[in-house]
Amino acid sequence: MSNLRTSRRPSLGSIAEPARTIDVIHRTDVLVVGSGPAGLAAALAAARHGVEVTLVERFGCFGGNITTVGVEGFAWYRHERTVEADGIGREFEQRAYEMGAAVPESQSQSYEIDAEGFKVVADVLVQEAGIHPMLHRSFVSPVMDGDAVIGIVTESKAGREAILARRVIDATGDADVAHRAGAPTHLTPREQMMAVSVMFHLAGVDKRRFAAGVAADPQTYADWAGNGEWNIETSGKEDEMFSPFLHKPFRRAIDEGLIPADLTTIAGTWGAVHDSGELTYMNLVHLAAIDGTDPDDLTRGEIEGRRQAMHAIAALRAYTPGCEQARLRNFGMTLGVRDTRKVRSVYDMTEHDVREQARFDDSIGIYPEFIDGYGVLILPTTGRYLHLPYRNLVPQGVRGLLVAGRASGGDRISHAATRNMACCAVLGQGAGVAAAQSIHDDCELADVSIERVQSELTRQGVRIH
Repeated sequence: MSNLRTSRRPSLGSIAEPARTIDVIHRTDVLVVGSGPAGLAAALAAARHGVEVTLVERFGCFGGNITTVGVEGFAWYRHERTVEADGIGREFEQRAYEMGAAVPESQSQSYEIDAEGFKVVADVLVQEAGIHPMLHRSFVSPVMDGDAVIGIVTESKAGREAILARRVIDATGDADVAHRAGAPTHLTPREQMMAVSVMFHLAGVDKRRFAAGVAADPQTYADWAGNGEWNIETSGKEDEMFSPFLHKPFRRAIDEGLIPADLTTIAGTWGAVHDSGELTYMNLVHLAAIDGTDPDDLTRGEIEGRRQAMHAIAALRAYTPGCEQARLRNFGMTLGVRDTRKVRSVYDMTEHDVREQARFDDSIGIYPEFIDGYGVLILPTTGRYLHLPYRNLVPQGVRGLLVAGRASGGDRISHAATRNMACCAVLGQGAGVAAAQSIHDDCELADVSIERVQSELTRQGVRIH
Protein backbone atom coordinates (compact mmCIF):
# COMPACT_ATOMS: atom_id res chain seq x y z
CA MET A 1 0.00 0.00 0.00
CA SER A 2 1.23 3.50 -0.72
CA ASN A 3 3.01 5.40 2.00
CA LEU A 4 1.04 8.51 1.06
CA ARG A 5 -2.60 9.38 1.39
CA THR A 6 -4.77 11.91 -0.38
CA SER A 7 -6.31 14.63 1.76
CA ARG A 8 -10.08 14.72 1.81
CA ARG A 9 -10.02 18.50 2.09
CA PRO A 10 -10.32 20.31 -1.26
CA SER A 11 -7.43 22.58 -2.17
CA LEU A 12 -8.18 26.29 -1.95
CA GLY A 13 -5.01 27.18 -3.76
CA SER A 14 -1.42 27.08 -2.58
CA ILE A 15 1.36 29.30 -1.30
CA ALA A 16 5.09 29.13 -1.78
CA GLU A 17 6.85 28.97 1.58
CA PRO A 18 10.19 30.79 1.33
CA ALA A 19 13.35 28.79 1.87
CA ARG A 20 14.77 29.18 5.34
CA THR A 21 17.86 28.32 7.29
CA ILE A 22 17.08 26.42 10.49
CA ASP A 23 19.43 26.61 13.42
CA VAL A 24 20.74 23.39 14.90
CA ILE A 25 20.18 23.94 18.60
CA HIS A 26 21.20 20.58 19.99
CA ARG A 27 23.21 17.44 19.16
CA THR A 28 22.86 14.10 20.92
CA ASP A 29 23.71 10.42 20.62
CA VAL A 30 20.15 9.07 20.81
CA LEU A 31 17.10 11.21 20.09
CA VAL A 32 13.71 9.85 21.19
CA VAL A 33 10.65 11.50 19.63
CA GLY A 34 7.58 11.06 21.83
CA SER A 35 7.56 10.26 25.54
CA GLY A 36 4.72 7.79 26.04
CA PRO A 37 5.40 4.40 27.60
CA ALA A 38 7.56 3.40 24.60
CA GLY A 39 9.46 6.67 24.31
CA LEU A 40 10.04 7.16 28.01
CA ALA A 41 11.27 3.56 28.36
CA ALA A 42 13.51 3.96 25.31
CA ALA A 43 15.10 7.13 26.64
CA LEU A 44 15.71 5.65 30.09
CA ALA A 45 17.14 2.42 28.67
CA ALA A 46 19.53 4.20 26.31
CA ALA A 47 20.72 6.58 29.02
CA ARG A 48 21.30 3.69 31.41
CA HIS A 49 23.41 2.06 28.70
CA GLY A 50 25.82 4.97 28.77
CA VAL A 51 25.01 7.32 25.89
CA GLU A 52 23.72 10.89 25.70
CA VAL A 53 19.94 10.92 25.27
CA THR A 54 17.47 13.65 24.34
CA LEU A 55 13.71 13.23 24.77
CA VAL A 56 11.38 15.42 22.67
CA GLU A 57 7.69 15.75 23.58
CA ARG A 58 4.92 17.91 22.11
CA PHE A 59 3.03 18.34 25.39
CA GLY A 60 4.21 19.80 28.68
CA CYS A 61 4.73 16.48 30.43
CA PHE A 62 6.17 13.05 29.82
CA GLY A 63 4.12 9.84 29.95
CA GLY A 64 1.94 9.91 26.85
CA ASN A 65 -1.25 7.89 27.26
CA ILE A 66 -0.72 7.66 31.02
CA THR A 67 -0.53 11.40 31.63
CA THR A 68 -1.96 13.23 28.65
CA VAL A 69 -4.87 10.86 28.02
CA GLY A 70 -5.42 9.54 31.54
CA VAL A 71 -5.16 5.80 30.84
CA GLU A 72 -4.23 4.83 34.37
CA GLY A 73 -4.58 1.06 34.07
CA PHE A 74 -1.07 0.36 32.82
CA ALA A 75 -1.23 -3.42 33.45
CA TRP A 76 -4.90 -4.12 34.09
CA TYR A 77 -4.50 -7.51 32.39
CA ARG A 78 -2.25 -8.88 35.21
CA HIS A 79 -3.42 -11.94 37.13
CA GLU A 80 -1.80 -14.54 39.35
CA ARG A 81 -0.28 -16.62 36.54
CA THR A 82 0.60 -13.75 34.17
CA VAL A 83 4.22 -13.91 32.97
CA GLU A 84 5.82 -10.59 32.01
CA ALA A 85 9.08 -8.99 30.89
CA ASP A 86 9.25 -6.68 33.95
CA GLY A 87 11.98 -4.08 33.23
CA ILE A 88 11.14 -0.40 32.97
CA GLY A 89 7.40 -0.97 32.52
CA ARG A 90 7.18 -2.59 35.95
CA GLU A 91 9.38 0.20 37.28
CA PHE A 92 6.79 2.76 36.19
CA GLU A 93 4.24 1.12 38.46
CA GLN A 94 6.60 0.59 41.38
CA ARG A 95 8.04 4.10 41.38
CA ALA A 96 4.57 5.58 41.08
CA TYR A 97 3.42 3.55 44.09
CA GLU A 98 6.49 4.54 46.13
CA MET A 99 5.87 8.21 45.31
CA GLY A 100 2.17 8.08 46.26
CA ALA A 101 0.96 8.14 42.65
CA ALA A 102 -0.62 4.68 42.39
CA VAL A 103 -3.28 2.56 44.09
CA PRO A 104 -4.33 -1.09 43.63
CA GLU A 105 -6.23 -1.55 40.39
CA SER A 106 -9.84 -2.76 40.64
CA GLN A 107 -9.76 -5.83 38.38
CA SER A 108 -6.18 -7.11 38.47
CA GLN A 109 -2.98 -7.62 40.43
CA SER A 110 -1.50 -4.32 39.27
CA TYR A 111 -1.41 -0.69 40.27
CA GLU A 112 -3.55 2.04 38.76
CA ILE A 113 -1.13 4.87 38.07
CA ASP A 114 -2.38 8.36 38.91
CA ALA A 115 -2.21 10.38 35.70
CA GLU A 116 -1.33 13.67 37.39
CA GLY A 117 1.10 12.17 39.87
CA PHE A 118 2.94 10.27 37.15
CA LYS A 119 3.93 13.56 35.54
CA VAL A 120 6.19 14.09 38.56
CA VAL A 121 7.32 10.45 38.58
CA ALA A 122 8.39 10.76 34.94
CA ASP A 123 10.22 14.02 35.64
CA VAL A 124 12.19 12.32 38.40
CA LEU A 125 13.05 9.30 36.24
CA VAL A 126 14.24 11.54 33.39
CA GLN A 127 16.35 13.69 35.68
CA GLU A 128 17.87 10.72 37.49
CA ALA A 129 18.96 9.21 34.18
CA GLY A 130 20.58 12.45 32.97
CA ILE A 131 18.30 12.69 29.93
CA HIS A 132 18.10 16.07 28.17
CA PRO A 133 14.39 17.00 28.27
CA MET A 134 12.78 19.04 25.48
CA LEU A 135 9.07 19.59 26.13
CA HIS A 136 6.63 21.74 24.13
CA ARG A 137 8.22 20.85 20.78
CA SER A 138 6.21 19.28 17.97
CA PHE A 139 7.91 17.11 15.39
CA VAL A 140 7.78 18.66 11.90
CA SER A 141 10.09 16.65 9.66
CA PRO A 142 13.11 14.37 9.71
CA VAL A 143 16.58 15.57 8.80
CA MET A 144 17.94 13.15 6.21
CA ASP A 145 21.35 12.23 4.87
CA GLY A 146 20.45 10.08 1.91
CA ASP A 147 18.33 7.27 3.35
CA ALA A 148 19.55 7.85 6.92
CA VAL A 149 17.60 9.78 9.54
CA ILE A 150 20.11 12.05 11.32
CA GLY A 151 17.77 14.31 13.29
CA ILE A 152 14.49 16.16 13.27
CA VAL A 153 13.04 19.62 12.82
CA THR A 154 10.67 20.81 15.54
CA GLU A 155 8.19 23.68 15.84
CA SER A 156 7.54 25.56 19.07
CA LYS A 157 7.10 29.07 20.47
CA ALA A 158 10.76 29.48 19.53
CA GLY A 159 9.98 28.77 15.87
CA ARG A 160 11.58 26.00 13.84
CA GLU A 161 14.68 24.36 15.27
CA ALA A 162 16.79 21.36 14.29
CA ILE A 163 18.10 18.63 16.58
CA LEU A 164 20.75 16.24 15.23
CA ALA A 165 21.44 12.75 16.50
CA ARG A 166 23.47 9.65 15.75
CA ARG A 167 20.37 7.48 16.21
CA VAL A 168 16.65 8.38 16.27
CA ILE A 169 13.79 6.46 17.86
CA ASP A 170 10.28 7.16 16.56
CA ALA A 171 7.95 6.77 19.55
CA THR A 172 5.24 9.10 18.22
CA GLY A 173 2.65 6.29 18.16
CA ASP A 174 1.72 7.24 14.60
CA ALA A 175 5.05 6.46 12.88
CA ASP A 176 5.35 10.18 12.10
CA VAL A 177 9.13 10.20 11.75
CA ALA A 178 9.28 6.98 9.75
CA HIS A 179 6.41 8.04 7.48
CA ARG A 180 7.94 11.40 6.65
CA ALA A 181 11.37 9.84 6.20
CA GLY A 182 9.98 7.69 3.41
CA ALA A 183 9.70 4.36 5.19
CA PRO A 184 6.74 2.27 4.00
CA THR A 185 3.78 2.55 6.36
CA HIS A 186 0.18 1.40 6.45
CA LEU A 187 -2.68 3.54 7.70
CA THR A 188 -5.72 1.58 8.90
CA PRO A 189 -8.81 2.67 6.93
CA ARG A 190 -10.90 5.04 9.03
CA GLU A 191 -13.96 2.80 9.04
CA GLN A 192 -11.85 -0.08 10.43
CA MET A 193 -9.97 1.85 13.11
CA MET A 194 -10.51 1.03 16.75
CA ALA A 195 -12.54 3.71 18.47
CA VAL A 196 -10.81 6.56 20.27
CA SER A 197 -11.60 7.27 23.91
CA VAL A 198 -12.30 10.41 25.90
CA MET A 199 -11.03 9.68 29.41
CA PHE A 200 -12.40 11.55 32.42
CA HIS A 201 -12.35 11.42 36.20
CA LEU A 202 -15.06 12.18 38.77
CA ALA A 203 -15.10 13.73 42.23
CA GLY A 204 -17.84 13.73 44.86
CA VAL A 205 -18.54 9.98 44.82
CA ASP A 206 -19.65 8.20 48.00
CA LYS A 207 -17.16 5.32 48.05
CA ARG A 208 -19.14 3.18 50.51
CA ARG A 209 -22.38 3.36 48.55
CA PHE A 210 -20.65 2.90 45.20
CA ALA A 211 -18.78 -0.19 46.44
CA ALA A 212 -21.99 -1.62 47.88
CA GLY A 213 -23.73 -1.14 44.53
CA VAL A 214 -20.94 -2.96 42.70
CA ALA A 215 -21.08 -5.81 45.23
CA ALA A 216 -24.85 -6.08 44.85
CA ASP A 217 -24.67 -6.30 41.05
CA PRO A 218 -21.19 -7.48 40.07
CA GLN A 219 -20.39 -7.42 36.37
CA THR A 220 -18.27 -9.89 34.42
CA TYR A 221 -16.62 -9.84 31.03
CA ALA A 222 -19.59 -11.84 29.74
CA ASP A 223 -21.71 -8.74 30.41
CA TRP A 224 -19.82 -6.91 27.67
CA ALA A 225 -21.75 -8.94 25.09
CA GLY A 226 -24.72 -7.35 23.35
CA ASN A 227 -23.63 -3.78 23.98
CA GLY A 228 -22.86 -2.50 20.50
CA GLU A 229 -19.30 -1.18 20.76
CA TRP A 230 -18.59 -3.75 23.45
CA ASN A 231 -19.39 -6.99 21.62
CA ILE A 232 -16.32 -9.18 22.11
CA GLU A 233 -14.85 -12.57 21.35
CA THR A 234 -13.20 -14.23 24.34
CA SER A 235 -11.50 -17.57 24.88
CA GLY A 236 -14.29 -18.43 27.35
CA LYS A 237 -12.08 -18.34 30.45
CA GLU A 238 -12.65 -14.59 30.78
CA ASP A 239 -16.43 -14.74 30.84
CA GLU A 240 -16.99 -15.30 34.57
CA MET A 241 -14.19 -12.98 35.74
CA PHE A 242 -15.11 -9.74 37.52
CA SER A 243 -15.05 -6.64 35.37
CA PRO A 244 -15.59 -3.04 36.56
CA PHE A 245 -18.08 -2.65 33.74
CA LEU A 246 -20.81 -0.03 33.49
CA HIS A 247 -23.61 -0.23 30.98
CA LYS A 248 -26.96 -0.49 32.76
CA PRO A 249 -27.08 3.19 33.88
CA PHE A 250 -26.72 4.38 30.29
CA ARG A 251 -29.23 1.93 28.87
CA ARG A 252 -31.74 3.03 31.51
CA ALA A 253 -30.99 6.70 30.84
CA ILE A 254 -31.79 6.19 27.15
CA ASP A 255 -34.95 4.20 27.92
CA GLU A 256 -36.20 6.93 30.26
CA GLY A 257 -35.26 9.82 27.96
CA LEU A 258 -32.52 11.30 30.16
CA ILE A 259 -29.87 11.14 27.46
CA PRO A 260 -30.22 11.05 23.64
CA ALA A 261 -31.30 7.73 22.16
CA ASP A 262 -28.36 7.63 19.73
CA LEU A 263 -25.74 7.37 22.50
CA THR A 264 -25.86 3.59 22.51
CA THR A 265 -22.09 3.10 22.68
CA ILE A 266 -21.63 4.75 26.07
CA ALA A 267 -20.38 1.87 28.19
CA GLY A 268 -17.10 0.75 29.65
CA THR A 269 -15.02 0.53 32.76
CA TRP A 270 -13.95 2.49 35.82
CA GLY A 271 -10.57 2.16 37.46
CA ALA A 272 -10.55 2.92 41.17
CA VAL A 273 -12.77 4.60 43.75
CA HIS A 274 -10.84 6.58 46.36
CA ASP A 275 -11.56 7.50 49.97
CA SER A 276 -11.40 11.13 48.80
CA GLY A 277 -14.50 10.58 46.65
CA GLU A 278 -12.71 10.34 43.31
CA LEU A 279 -13.83 7.76 40.75
CA THR A 280 -11.01 7.60 38.25
CA TYR A 281 -10.07 6.30 34.83
CA MET A 282 -13.62 6.46 33.42
CA ASN A 283 -13.29 4.71 30.07
CA LEU A 284 -16.88 5.13 28.91
CA VAL A 285 -16.88 7.25 25.75
CA HIS A 286 -15.71 5.60 22.53
CA LEU A 287 -15.91 7.29 19.14
CA ALA A 288 -15.65 5.38 15.89
CA ALA A 289 -14.25 6.71 12.60
CA ILE A 290 -11.80 9.15 14.17
CA ASP A 291 -8.40 9.16 12.45
CA GLY A 292 -5.71 10.26 14.90
CA THR A 293 -3.56 11.56 12.02
CA ASP A 294 -6.29 13.96 10.82
CA PRO A 295 -6.61 17.18 12.86
CA ASP A 296 -10.18 17.73 11.66
CA ASP A 297 -11.16 14.31 12.99
CA LEU A 298 -9.37 15.03 16.26
CA THR A 299 -11.22 18.34 16.61
CA ARG A 300 -14.56 16.63 16.02
CA GLY A 301 -13.66 13.86 18.43
CA GLU A 302 -12.62 16.15 21.26
CA ILE A 303 -15.85 18.16 21.11
CA GLU A 304 -18.19 15.22 20.60
CA GLY A 305 -16.40 13.17 23.24
CA ARG A 306 -16.80 15.81 25.91
CA ARG A 307 -20.48 16.17 25.00
CA GLN A 308 -21.04 12.45 25.44
CA ALA A 309 -19.07 12.39 28.69
CA MET A 310 -21.40 14.96 30.24
CA HIS A 311 -24.37 12.79 29.26
CA ALA A 312 -22.62 9.79 30.82
CA ILE A 313 -22.14 11.72 34.07
CA ALA A 314 -25.83 12.67 34.10
CA ALA A 315 -26.76 8.98 33.79
CA LEU A 316 -24.35 7.98 36.55
CA ARG A 317 -25.83 10.60 38.89
CA ALA A 318 -29.33 9.36 38.22
CA TYR A 319 -28.85 5.60 38.30
CA THR A 320 -25.58 4.61 40.01
CA PRO A 321 -25.44 4.34 43.82
CA GLY A 322 -22.92 6.72 45.31
CA CYS A 323 -22.73 8.94 42.24
CA GLU A 324 -25.68 11.20 43.10
CA GLN A 325 -23.35 14.14 43.90
CA ALA A 326 -20.64 13.25 41.41
CA ARG A 327 -19.07 16.01 39.37
CA LEU A 328 -16.49 16.16 36.61
CA ARG A 329 -12.96 16.47 38.01
CA ASN A 330 -11.05 16.59 34.72
CA PHE A 331 -10.74 15.31 31.19
CA GLY A 332 -7.61 13.89 29.67
CA MET A 333 -5.54 16.47 27.82
CA THR A 334 -6.17 14.74 24.51
CA LEU A 335 -8.02 11.84 22.91
CA GLY A 336 -6.88 8.28 23.52
CA VAL A 337 -5.96 6.97 20.07
CA ARG A 338 -5.53 3.22 19.61
CA ASP A 339 -4.95 2.75 15.93
CA THR A 340 -3.46 4.80 13.07
CA ARG A 341 -0.26 4.13 11.11
CA LYS A 342 2.04 1.16 11.40
CA VAL A 343 5.46 0.92 9.83
CA ARG A 344 6.52 -1.94 7.56
CA SER A 345 9.26 -3.52 9.64
CA VAL A 346 11.95 -6.02 8.75
CA TYR A 347 9.62 -8.44 10.56
CA ASP A 348 5.93 -7.63 11.03
CA MET A 349 4.13 -9.39 13.87
CA THR A 350 1.21 -11.66 12.97
CA GLU A 351 -2.01 -12.88 14.54
CA HIS A 352 -0.41 -16.33 14.79
CA ASP A 353 2.50 -14.84 16.76
CA VAL A 354 0.32 -13.28 19.45
CA ARG A 355 -2.14 -16.17 19.69
CA GLU A 356 0.37 -19.03 19.57
CA GLN A 357 3.27 -17.95 21.82
CA ALA A 358 5.77 -16.95 19.11
CA ARG A 359 9.45 -17.55 19.84
CA PHE A 360 12.29 -15.57 18.26
CA ASP A 361 16.08 -15.77 18.50
CA ASP A 362 16.27 -11.96 18.53
CA SER A 363 13.78 -11.53 21.38
CA ILE A 364 14.08 -8.22 23.23
CA GLY A 365 11.49 -9.16 25.83
CA ILE A 366 8.37 -11.16 26.41
CA TYR A 367 4.73 -10.14 26.62
CA PRO A 368 1.79 -12.12 28.02
CA GLU A 369 -0.87 -13.53 25.74
CA PHE A 370 -3.06 -10.44 26.04
CA ILE A 371 -5.19 -9.28 23.11
CA ASP A 372 -7.50 -6.28 23.47
CA GLY A 373 -9.03 -4.80 20.37
CA TYR A 374 -11.06 -5.34 17.19
CA GLY A 375 -13.68 -7.19 19.19
CA VAL A 376 -11.23 -9.66 20.76
CA LEU A 377 -10.38 -9.93 24.46
CA ILE A 378 -8.01 -12.60 25.74
CA LEU A 379 -6.60 -12.13 29.24
CA PRO A 380 -3.29 -13.72 30.31
CA THR A 381 -4.44 -15.97 33.12
CA THR A 382 -2.68 -19.21 32.15
CA GLY A 383 1.01 -18.28 31.98
CA ARG A 384 1.22 -18.18 28.19
CA TYR A 385 3.45 -15.52 26.61
CA LEU A 386 5.21 -14.56 23.38
CA HIS A 387 8.59 -13.14 22.37
CA LEU A 388 8.95 -9.68 20.84
CA PRO A 389 11.64 -9.64 18.12
CA TYR A 390 14.15 -6.84 17.59
CA ARG A 391 13.46 -6.96 13.82
CA ASN A 392 9.97 -5.66 14.58
CA LEU A 393 11.51 -2.28 15.53
CA VAL A 394 13.62 -1.88 12.37
CA PRO A 395 11.74 -0.10 9.57
CA GLN A 396 12.24 -0.98 5.95
CA GLY A 397 13.76 1.59 3.63
CA VAL A 398 15.56 3.91 6.04
CA ARG A 399 18.64 3.79 8.26
CA GLY A 400 19.43 5.36 11.63
CA LEU A 401 15.86 4.90 12.87
CA LEU A 402 13.95 2.51 15.11
CA VAL A 403 10.16 2.55 15.59
CA ALA A 404 8.93 1.64 19.08
CA GLY A 405 5.42 1.44 20.47
CA ARG A 406 2.09 0.83 18.79
CA ALA A 407 3.43 1.88 15.37
CA SER A 408 5.80 -1.10 15.10
CA GLY A 409 5.02 -3.49 12.28
CA GLY A 410 2.16 -5.97 12.46
CA ASP A 411 -1.23 -7.11 11.24
CA ARG A 412 -4.65 -6.30 12.70
CA ILE A 413 -4.83 -8.77 15.61
CA SER A 414 -1.15 -8.49 16.51
CA HIS A 415 -1.72 -4.76 16.82
CA ALA A 416 -4.50 -5.45 19.34
CA ALA A 417 -1.78 -7.02 21.50
CA THR A 418 1.32 -4.89 20.93
CA ARG A 419 -0.52 -1.55 21.13
CA ASN A 420 -1.01 -1.98 24.87
CA MET A 421 1.06 0.33 27.05
CA ALA A 422 3.03 -2.34 28.90
CA CYS A 423 4.01 -3.96 25.60
CA CYS A 424 5.01 -0.56 24.24
CA ALA A 425 7.32 -0.14 27.23
CA VAL A 426 9.01 -3.48 26.45
CA LEU A 427 9.47 -2.45 22.81
CA GLY A 428 10.76 0.94 23.89
CA GLN A 429 13.31 -0.48 26.30
CA GLY A 430 14.58 -2.80 23.57
CA ALA A 431 14.85 0.09 21.13
CA GLY A 432 16.74 2.25 23.62
CA VAL A 433 19.28 -0.46 24.42
CA ALA A 434 19.75 -1.33 20.74
CA ALA A 435 20.28 2.30 19.75
CA ALA A 436 22.87 2.76 22.48
CA GLN A 437 24.59 -0.54 21.62
CA SER A 438 24.88 0.45 17.97
CA ILE A 439 26.69 3.61 19.06
CA HIS A 440 29.04 1.71 21.35
CA ASP A 441 29.84 -0.71 18.50
CA ASP A 442 29.77 1.93 15.73
CA CYS A 443 27.48 -0.15 13.58
CA GLU A 444 24.18 0.21 11.75
CA LEU A 445 21.02 -0.49 13.72
CA ALA A 446 20.23 -3.40 11.41
CA ASP A 447 23.64 -4.93 12.21
CA VAL A 448 23.66 -4.51 15.98
CA SER A 449 24.73 -7.54 18.02
CA ILE A 450 21.53 -9.03 19.36
CA GLU A 451 23.54 -10.98 21.94
CA ARG A 452 24.93 -7.74 23.38
CA VAL A 453 21.50 -6.12 23.29
CA GLN A 454 19.99 -9.09 25.12
CA SER A 455 22.81 -9.07 27.68
CA GLU A 456 22.20 -5.42 28.50
CA LEU A 457 18.43 -5.86 28.63
CA THR A 458 18.93 -8.73 31.07
CA ARG A 459 21.19 -6.47 33.15
CA GLN A 460 18.37 -3.89 33.14
CA GLY A 461 15.95 -6.47 34.54
CA VAL A 462 14.12 -7.56 31.39
CA ARG A 463 13.04 -11.16 30.91
CA ILE A 464 14.08 -12.10 27.37
CA HIS A 465 12.90 -15.72 27.08
